[in-house]
Amino acid sequence: MPAKMNKGGGATQTLIRPAQLPKASTSGDSPGRDNTCVEAAGIQAGFDQRALLESLRDDISQMFKAELKAALGDDLNSIKSELKAMKTELSTSIASVQASMAGLTSTVADMEQCLSTCTDDITAIEGTVKRLSADVERLENKCEDLESRSRRNNIRIIGIPEDANIAPNALAGMLKEAFGLDAAPRLDRAHRTLQPKPKPGQRPRAVIARLHYFSDSVDILRKARELRNVKIRDMTIAVFPDLTAKTARERAAFNNVRRRLREIPDLRFGILHPARLRVTYKGVEKEFKTPEEADMFVILPSSAGARCPALPGRNNSYWSSYTVFIVWG
Repeated sequence: MPAKMNKGGGATQTLIRPAQLPKASTSGDSPGRDNTCVEAAGIQAGFDQRALLESLRDDISQMFKAELKAALGDDLNSIKSELKAMKTELSTSIASVQASMAGLTSTVADMEQCLSTCTDDITAIEGTVKRLSADVERLENKCEDLESRSRRNNIRIIGIPEDANIAPNALAGMLKEAFGLDAAPRLDRAHRTLQPKPKPGQRPRAVIARLHYFSDSVDILRKARELRNVKIRDMTIAVFPDLTAKTARERAAFNNVRRRLREIPDLRFGILHPARLRVTYKGVEKEFKTPEEADMFVILPSSAGARCPALPGRNNSYWSSYTVFIVWG
């Protein structure tokens, strides 16, 4: 019969009824029959013990569950309520995050579309800017050429005092006397450069004169290059071509090279329009568009005992005792 658990005085008592064992045989049975009965009684006892253990396990489990439920009942209820509150809060937060993500996704999609449109616009603008830049460069070169052509008949005279008469007739007579011309050149107009009038003692402004015939300006400039500074009527004048600002800057970049080339004997050089250096040496002509190209061919160490000018990329101290020469590649 299954075991029963009774609680009393803090102790647990187990009541077990004795198993029904086979009664001893009173008849005169054989010894083999006695052994069989004993074995059957042992098996029955094993079954009873197993059933008893299972019953004890179930009772103990139910008892522990009841005690834990009684001890933790309030705590479990509070934990359940807290978990429900957290679940509700998490659900609300997740819904808010999902709504935010949906908004961000829509915003990113709009931005992608805008960026794609902007990229296409930028590509189109780049093409337009390149085309306009090419047009501006072409127009600048054309304007430069037109301005230079409009100044072909002009000459720039430096050294005439501010109080001197620069009327066309008076200036024509001065040029005839200064350069020994057969006849006075015909001048269309003459004026000072557009600069503030200098104070007494300062350098006078240059005079721009426009000759009617281009051949007269060519003759005057050629003789001015030969004579350099011309003294006339207690003043020293110099005549130069009237160049645009861009052309003047480009030509001025060759000044250092031209200064060195003057030290080389049997060498001729000149500036071609707008700014090209042409050098003739031993019957061979070369043209250079930039001063850097000219420096690659010209090496100009100073004479013996003098300090060699700084030449980039060359051992200047090595050339300090040699005369000026030119490397013609």
